[in-house]
Amino acid sequence: MSLKLFENPFNPKKIPPRKTASLSSLHTLDRSTRELELGIECGPPAMSIGGHNLKFEDGQWISVSGGNASHREIERLKKKNLQLEEENNMLKLKIEILIDMLTESTVEYHLMEKEVEEIKCQH
Repeated sequence: MSLKLFENPFNPKKIPPRKTASLSSLHTLDRSTRELELGIECGPPAMSIGGHNLKFEDGQWISVSGGNASHREIERLKKKNLQLEEENNMLKLKIEILIDMLTESTVEYHLMEKEVEEIKCQH
């Protein structure tokens, strides 16, 4: 009869070796051989959501067809978006300039206030 109290807690059980991930040799074939063997024609990923057909090209999902917006409408919206972004950047610049002007005026006011106090103290 062995007591668990005296077993070495730092002697864990051995872990069984892992099974191989795949026994298939398809991953070793080059692309053209895989296409011949399996008939795979890989193109850009595509999907259809809510009547909109999309395909993935150059890191973006692009509408193929079936959408409600025409190509002309999309181009108009892109131009409007660019115009609004430029206007937004201009307004941000104007705000920065106004903040700088306000800071400068505040500093000048405090300096003048300090000079007035100094003059009062001299008299």
